[in-house]
Amino acid sequence: MSKKEKFIDLKEIIRKKSPALARFMPWFVLNYLRRIVHEDDVNDFISRHGHQMGLEFVYAIMDEFGVNLKVIGEEKIPKSGRYLMASNHPLGGIDGIAFMSAISRVRKDFIFPVNDILLSLDNMKEFFIPINKHGSNAENVRLFNETFASDKLLLYFPAGLVSRKKNGLIRDLEWKKTIITKSKQHKRDIIPMYMDGRNSNWFYNLANFRNKLGIKANLEMLYLVDETYKQFDKTMHIIIGDPIPWESFDRSKSDLEWAAMVRDKVYELKKEHNL
Repeated sequence: MSKKEKFIDLKEIIRKKSPALARFMPWFVLNYLRRIVHEDDVNDFISRHGHQMGLEFVYAIMDEFGVNLKVIGEEKIPKSGRYLMASNHPLGGIDGIAFMSAISRVRKDFIFPVNDILLSLDNMKEFFIPINKHGSNAENVRLFNETFASDKLLLYFPAGLVSRKKNGLIRDLEWKKTIITKSKQHKRDIIPMYMDGRNSNWFYNLANFRNKLGIKANLEMLYLVDETYKQFDKTMHIIIGDPIPWESFDRSKSDLEWAAMVRDKVYELKKEHNL
């Protein structure tokens, strides 16, 4: 019997990033990391669906996890026009897939700025561009600006990080001002969107414990794949709000303050629909 092909090899990834770390990492640590990133599960999924591209791959992930998607306000998804859809980021994996799946019911010409790890997923690369971070190379900055200037629909997680739990409430961290700056620059109205969902208490407790210790590294992010594999057979609600005209982002507030206002609008959608 031939050995199964490894599409994702954690040991090889670590070796390429840090040969010294790979050489001295104890086997039990490597095995633990393999378990929490679900190396075998991910490789099994890719072996079955790696030939599918674009939305076919998105729908295959939704089917694999048995996500029951309920979209409230689907008629508010614009069939055309240069909009920016801004959502909270509750889960860190399946929520991005659900975002694309929901929007594709109405419109398929969307682009999603994402981090470096997701850019390596060839199956969905037609939808992705790199997030414009400080220190990004000139090509990434050019692509980011060209995309905002295009007629494509922009999907965005303005927090950039997964929601955390504070004082008993699960909410996004600070939203970056980029959505406001780019909204005004490219005359894109912003459509607020709310997604329900939560990670495990373990995830939130680890994040809070890390903060108390003053550790800056987001250790809890190591567990996001593991958190994703706890999301089987869930019903996910998505609520689409009314567009906020780009002209409303005037000088009465800073761009950062306007971003916080849009975030508040997102959580108002949750209250309005008793979720």
